[in-house]
This record gives sequence, structure tokens and C-alpha cells, in this order.
Amino acid sequence: MASVEPAFPPGDYDVTVVGSGPGGLQTSYWLRHFGIGHAVLSQDDAPGGMFQRFPIFQRLITWTKPDAPVERTAREYEWYDHNSLLAVEPELKALVPSLMDREYDLPSRAEMEAGIAAFAARAHLQVRYGCSWESTRHEGDRIVLVTNEGEYRCRAVVFALGVTEPWRASVPGIEHAAHYVDTATPERYAGRNVFIVGKRNSGFEVAQGILPWARSTILGSPRPVQTDALALSALRVRYLHPYDEYARGGPGTYVLDVTIERIERTADGFRVLTHGTTWDGSLEFEVDDVIAATGFQTPLRDLPQLGLVTVNDGRVPALTAFWESVSLPGVYFAGNASQGAKGLAKRGAGASLSAVNGFRYNARVLAQHIAETLAGHARPRPPVPDVVSFLLRELSSAPELWVQKGYLCRVVNAQQNGFVDEGVVPLAHFLDSGGADAVAASVEVDGAGRIVPTVYLRRSGEIGEHTLSSHPIHEYESESYRNELAARLAQLPG
Repeated sequence: MASVEPAFPPGDYDVTVVGSGPGGLQTSYWLRHFGIGHAVLSQDDAPGGMFQRFPIFQRLITWTKPDAPVERTAREYEWYDHNSLLAVEPELKALVPSLMDREYDLPSRAEMEAGIAAFAARAHLQVRYGCSWESTRHEGDRIVLVTNEGEYRCRAVVFALGVTEPWRASVPGIEHAAHYVDTATPERYAGRNVFIVGKRNSGFEVAQGILPWARSTILGSPRPVQTDALALSALRVRYLHPYDEYARGGPGTYVLDVTIERIERTADGFRVLTHGTTWDGSLEFEVDDVIAATGFQTPLRDLPQLGLVTVNDGRVPALTAFWESVSLPGVYFAGNASQGAKGLAKRGAGASLSAVNGFRYNARVLAQHIAETLAGHARPRPPVPDVVSFLLRELSSAPELWVQKGYLCRVVNAQQNGFVDEGVVPLAHFLDSGGADAVAASVEVDGAGRIVPTVYLRRSGEIGEHTLSSHPIHEYESESYRNELAARLAQLPG
């Protein structure tokens, strides 16, 4: 039998997507949907990306409710399923729930990986697997990706590489510690004293995983745990059990605000020397294991040498509202690395830029943006007969706005003969781009942690912000809200 040539041989493409995790596959799906020819490359041999390896202790932090008050194929069901990829076709929607064993409302790593693989197969997404991006250069208006299989020339590239490369803080002696990626099975820590460097999600994931086994567990980093932010964060699933053990005085579990001055190897293990940041004094710990749960960075290879600007100690690229590098035109990022776009960051907890439930929406907006800017495709702008009802319905139930709080908004443009739907766009873009009179609806979090619907009116180039009153069960389609919003929209023509 003749061998079949893998998809996307080296050559010229309008767009090249690098990565076959959820960010890359979701971007590829929407690029195809909007009619943009592209290649997809992946160094892996199968779809799934980071979910082939992480999280170490198997359970995700994003939830899915298999049975919900709405049908799985309904747009509103996306609010109950934070793990499936998005699609227009009913047979491609909500694939993860059917794979869950329902022991917990958080899917296992294997279930998530299977859901991504099922999406790729059923959507007939092509990927050139085993193709590793090695270096990058510019040739005129083309970006050239050098791979182990040849060169790919493109007008734009979307890197969907995740934030998967281990990063270590600058702590003397931390090179002696195992990184999170090298964490052993929980039973390996039976009867042992463990010091975990870091108090973010990977640190607490490890702490929760080894809590039933370890003799003692100490988590240490300079900044306090942000309990107010955790109240609205999916990370509370990983944080709260070990933190609660410490907060209630449970012996053997400690969550400390300390600067780690150095880590020393000893004959039997490690010595960790610390100094308090929110309290005076020093502590010294003799432990069997040190685990550096200090996070990850995007594998950027030579992009910084080409001028790519980064943020967060160089860990992720600095991005525009449409996830394009602020310093390298035509270089976009999807998936977990899209967290390099900060948006407005006005208040409290908001957008979920680093998890599938959030960046799946980013991918759709990004693909449409590329279709418009690269190929001149015009987005559909259907008329909106009852703009008040339309916007209040979006504020009540649009999953894009509820998951990407304060980042994405629904925009309706005013015309002389009525209103037209502009679709979902980044809120920062709406506020900064100018243009015709319009209204944008977003869901935000105020300074007290309350979820509040917010509308922005653009009239004659000026922006006005109006926050609607919060509702205990977030229903904003009543007569009082209609009257309030109608009074605001009366300032616009149409």
C-alpha cells in the first residue's frame, strides 16, 4: 500500500498555526469556518497538547455539568461546560461531558485529552504531527518558520504552544529541587516532610495531592494567598483544602508568607532557610523533599531575539487586545499564552485567559479578526430589531461575556434606520478604536467582588459607562432593567 503524505507539506501558506492542543485546534477550526486557508504543525504525535501530561494529579480545575437546565447543543450550555471546544455543528458540541465518569464535576486529564482528540477527529481537522518548529526569520512581508521537515512561509503565524516550559524563580539552590513536572506519585511522599516553593495553582495542586500521604507539607512564597480573588476563581478547587487545613490550625500543613533565602542539600534531604514577609522573623526547615511549583513559561525559542516583547518575568508574550504581539506584527498567540493580553484589568477577578473555557472564545474572535485584516472578509452584521431585549439577553446568558468578564463584550452599532449586531469583540478594542455610535455590553466584577452588567455608549466619539444594578440570580430581562437600558440608549440615533 502506498504511503499517505502527511498534511501541510512545507511551503507557502496565508496562516500557519503551531500547536495541536485545544488552543491550536480551536483556532484551526474557526480559521476554516471563516474561509482562511492555513497549515497546522505540531511536534506531538497526537492532539491534546499539555493534557497529554498535565495536570500531574489528573483532575482539572474547570468544571463541567453533564446534566444542566439547557440542552447540550444550546449556546447557553457552554456556561455549564467549561472544557469542550466550540463549534457550529451540533455533533461537535459538548464532547467532554459524554466522556466523564461523573465521579466528580471536574474531568480527569485523560477525559479532557479524549475530548480534544474526539473534536479533532469528528471535525476532520488536519495537523502535520511530528513537525517541530525550530527557528524563525523574516523575509520581506513573510514570516518563515524553520522546522525539522522544511520551511513554512506565511503572512501570519498563530503560536498555540501553551505555557508549558518549566520556569524557576531566582532562589539560591533552587536548582537542587525537583520542578512540578518531576513530581512523583503521591504515595512516594508517604511519611515525608515536603516543602513546596510557590502558592499558586500548581503548588496547591501538589499540596492537595500529597496531603493524605506526607508527614508534613509546607507551602512558601513571599505574597499572601489572595483569598478574595479565589472566591471567584476556579483555582479554589485546588487551593481551599490545604489552605483550610492551615487556616483552622490543622497540624502538619502550613501556608507561609516567606522569602526563601536559600535551599541547601543535606546528607538526608534539604535545608530551607526563610524570612517572613508579612510577619517578623526567620524559620529554618529540614525536609525530605523540595518541589519548585514556580510555574511555567511559553516556549518562545528565538522570538525574543527577533524583538518579541514579554511580560510576567519573560514568561508570556505581551499582546494586543486581539492577541497579536505588541512588537512583532503578524505574530499571534492562542491558547494559554493569550493571557499576555491584559485587557482593561479594571476590577477584581475577571477573564479566564489561561484556561480552555476562556481562550476557546478568544480563538473565535482571533480567527475572525485575521479573516478581516488578512483577507478582507466582511463579518455579517444582521439587524437587531429590539436592541434592548437583545442586550439584556446577552447580559443574562451569553457565555462569552460571563466567562470572559471585562474582556469580551457584545457590540451593537447604531444606524439611521436601526441597529446592527457587530458581534463579540475585545472590550479594550471597542473603547480605543473609535468609530460609529454604538453600545457595548459586558459582564464585570466591581471592587466589592459583585458581578455587575455594564454598558458603554459611544456617541460622537465619546464613551460613557453605565453600570446596571446587580441581581441576586443575574436575571436582567425584567421591565425595570428594560426601562433603565432604554433610557440610556435613547441618547443614540436609530
